[in-house]
Order: sequence, then structure tokens, then C-alpha cells
Amino acid sequence: MTSAARIIDTSEQDVSGGSALRSSHLRATTLKLLAYCRSNDWAGYDPYDALNSRIFQALPFLDFRLVRLLLTQANKRSPINLRPLLLVPKTQNPKGLALFLASLLKLSRAGVLDREEDLVGMGDRLLALRSDNSPYSCWGYNFSWQTRFELVPRGSPNIICTTFAANALLDLYEKHPEPRILEAAVSACDFILDVLYWRPTATESCFSYTPLWKAEVHNASLLGAALLCRVARVSGEKRFIDPALEAARYSARRQHADGAWDYGECDSPSQRWKDNFHTGYNLCAFRRIAGDTGVSDFEPNVRLGFQFYRDHFFREDGAPKYFHNSTYPIDVHCVAQSIITLYALQDLAPDNLTLAESVLKWTMANMWNDRKGYFYCLKNPSYTVKIPYMRWAQAWMLLGLATILDGPANSALPVPAANGNGGLR
Repeated sequence: MTSAARIIDTSEQDVSGGSALRSSHLRATTLKLLAYCRSNDWAGYDPYDALNSRIFQALPFLDFRLVRLLLTQANKRSPINLRPLLLVPKTQNPKGLALFLASLLKLSRAGVLDREEDLVGMGDRLLALRSDNSPYSCWGYNFSWQTRFELVPRGSPNIICTTFAANALLDLYEKHPEPRILEAAVSACDFILDVLYWRPTATESCFSYTPLWKAEVHNASLLGAALLCRVARVSGEKRFIDPALEAARYSARRQHADGAWDYGECDSPSQRWKDNFHTGYNLCAFRRIAGDTGVSDFEPNVRLGFQFYRDHFFREDGAPKYFHNSTYPIDVHCVAQSIITLYALQDLAPDNLTLAESVLKWTMANMWNDRKGYFYCLKNPSYTVKIPYMRWAQAWMLLGLATILDGPANSALPVPAANGNGGLR
């Protein structure tokens, strides 16, 4: 086992999660971050929102693929926030609202939320932001974004936004079982099954990222499969299960012998990389599929994948590495998903919660602005990007903090009974 997995002597592990994780300081930090997000009406900038620029939109002669790509990448990579100069407005992001809703529900359960009316109101906001011109409940980003080859229009639905939105609504449904909420989640699954399901080989199937092209992106397909399994359990719509399991098997077969997954299966090297938070998505999705279906086939994939995750994505001081073979940039999204993954799979290593505490301690020392009440975006060896992105940083970190405050018992995903609770190999 690498040094990352030896961060804490497990004999000293506090099974309650450690006093520092439950301290009044953590609650105060969470409430300060919550106040910042509320004061901005849950709206803000995003790493990919450059094409929302009113200047760009007013100059149609700039509307070419290369210009769109350069503008997007320049804004994403700049350590200086250029958006006020480009007249990019602060907006609400559907995925961000989904993360906020999931966070608020956890904080409510933990007794931290001071305004319960935020819950239903956030659900209504999320439902109102469904993609236009679609017969399904599905969601897309609040900005157009340019890939290397195609422009994805603002609001165009994709599997990531849709799964996060539908899962947050299901969380809300558990507390407020209104039929319209469950109906929206079922409709989201119809969208995934009817529009995004496809066969990359003659005998295998998965779910694509977007209706605009076919893609084999593991985290996207697995998140869609996990949602289908959850909705099948809650609604009784068993027709969702078999396609979901087919997609899960497709990704399980493509796990490397060392436990890693490439981001995607495209022949281009652009998808042959391994990163922290997408690996976390994969692991949590597999465990969720097992918990909602009772199928234990994927537990060996989870255990092998988690071993790779622990061995390759954490520095000895708790800083979460972005890539398996490179630390920088240390991204706040990796921070939050690391905490969530370590809590969700806490049964796989006795010191998972201690590692989560180390991640949080490093982040509070390096990426938290206590005076203004928000988290920075990322840290490089020579500089820190301090732009307070709302979805990418604040929404994710609120969910990470809420996961800790909600407690280990509520954060763990169910373990398939057939395989027990054993530790890492």
C-alpha cells in the first residue's frame, strides 16, 4: 500500500469520524458558506460560462468555433476573473441547484439548517429550470459550451445535469413525498433510456453524455445507470433495471487490472486519462446500483477501484491529487468528491473518515476565504485561482461539509450482503 493509504495509524481511528469533523468550527464554516450562497441567490460564475458574455453575444462576427473555444478556455484557465469585463452575468446553474438541494436536505437532517422553507423552494427552482422543448424532465447547463468539435447550446440536456437534478429531487421526495417530484424523476429516466441509450458494440450498451453525439464516458453512463436503479426501487418501474445493469457491466469490463478506469473509451488520447472526482463518481455509482438492486456482481470492481483510488489520489498531507500521476492542479471539486467518496465507502478502509478529515483540514488551510465565506477554485504550485465559482466550488463544498455533518451512518452507501464488509486487499 502506498504512503497515501498510511496517512493515519488506524489503531488511533475515532470511529465517530473525529472530533474535528464535528466541531463547532465546522458548523460555523458551513453556515458562513451557506450565508454566502444565499446572499448571492445561489447564482454565480462558472468555469465554462464565457459564452454568456453580453459583449460576445452582441458581436455576431465573433461567433465562430475557434473564437468560442478560445474564449471559453481563456476564461476557464485565467487566474484573474475576466467575466465582469466581458459582462458575463451571474446565473443559477441547474446542477448547482441540485447540489444545493441535496446539501440542504443533509443539513436539515443534521439539525443545522435554519430555514426549512429553502427546501421546497429549491425544488421548485430546479423543476422550473428543466430544458425547454423536450417532452421529458431533463436538464442542461445554463450556458452554451464549445467542445473541440461541436457547440452545445445553452439548456441542451445532458446526462450529468439530469442525474444530479433527479437524484436531488428524489432526496426531496423522501422528505416531501409529492407525486410531481417522483413523476419528474421517472421522466428523467425515460429521457436517459429513450434518448441516451445506445450500443457501442453488437452485444453491449451504455448511456451517452448528450443527445448530440454518441460517447462512451464511464462516469456519465454509470451515473445514469445508478439513477435508473434508484428510480426503479422507489417507483416500482422495473423496466429501468436491465438497461442499467447492461451499462454497468459495460464499464465493469473496461476497468484496468490495477483498478483504474480511463475517463472514456474514445480512441483519441483526449479521454485516456484517470482523475480523482470522476473515479469517485464511478465508485459511488457502482455501490449505489448494488444497494438499489441487490446485485452484488460489481463489488469486486468497487474494491479494486477503491484500492487504486486510495493509493493514487491523495498526498500525505491530505491534499487530493487531480490525476493519478500528477498532483496539480488541486481542484476544489476533487476535495468535495473525495470527502463524499470516502464517507460513502467507509466500510472499505478503517481510516477513511480520518483521511476525509485530513482532506478537509488541508482545504481549510489552503482554499477557504474565512473573511468572505467562500472556497477558492484550485491551487497550482505557484498560484491559487481565487474565483468564487458557485457550482464548481461552493455547491460542491457545501455538499462535502453537509456530508460530514450528516454523519457516517447517513453517508454510507449500502454494502451488498453477499460480500460482507471486509477491508481492502
